[in-house]
Amino acid sequence: MKDIVPLTCFGIRNMKSKVKLFVNENQKSKEVEKTVREELEKNQFQIVEDDFDLGIAIGGDGTFLRMIKDSEFNSEALYVGINAGTLGFAQEVSIEEVKPFIDCLRKEEYHYEKIAIGEASVKTDTDEKRFYFLNEMLIRHKELKTTGFDVQIENHLLEEYVGDGLLISTSFGSTAYNLSFGGSIVYNTFHTLQITPIAPINNKRYHALTNSVIIPSQKIIKLTPNYKDNNYLLTIDGDNHVFEQVKSIDIAIQQKTINVIRKKNYNFIDKINDKFMK
Repeated sequence: MKDIVPLTCFGIRNMKSKVKLFVNENQKSKEVEKTVREELEKNQFQIVEDDFDLGIAIGGDGTFLRMIKDSEFNSEALYVGINAGTLGFAQEVSIEEVKPFIDCLRKEEYHYEKIAIGEASVKTDTDEKRFYFLNEMLIRHKELKTTGFDVQIENHLLEEYVGDGLLISTSFGSTAYNLSFGGSIVYNTFHTLQITPIAPINNKRYHALTNSVIIPSQKIIKLTPNYKDNNYLLTIDGDNHVFEQVKSIDIAIQQKTINVIRKKNYNFIDKINDKFMK
């Protein structure tokens, strides 16, 4: 299936489609929620709490991220955001567009885009845990000290990294935390991971890459601690996890995707210009 396809391919045509609202707690978002509920009901959509076809995040980018995490990265649902926050890069619809948006949704006048999800496996001396992430994962020493990893791509050594940590971002997350560290902006439809160093050390003894490296889907990034003190703080889409005695961390873009609604005139370059340049 192509990365951007009509909603008719998803079966949203059914006027009894079930919608769940994910709403920020601020007053502005709650006021927008009232309008959204009225318009959805007017257009014969069902508003539910479970087993939804369409998730709508009302708020900022944090609300969109919470929606994806709370629904466990459901690949069978559709997602869209209504911006009642500040930047709203992940949000597709402005407050002024709510009524025409729902009307156009009923008329199938939107497309959806497949967004790749990062997958990570953390192995310790006693356990192994798996995670999904929409934006990024940040790997640092538990006490925020200098740390180091052997960084391998498909079992080939990329570098022996030493520094404050590494940020691994998806294409979708390339415009989030990654951008603050000088990483590259990547089109949403490129299913990649990006390794961005955080304060890498370069001197007579250590040589670490100072630029980000972009890795295509299906390629496994393996991080193996090369410091004896291998206790780490992993920040995964804003949630902190502490791991003791880490043996390795494997990260990849595999088959997992989510489906995000786009307006017919959506253009990634226009959005970059609007959100970051104006």
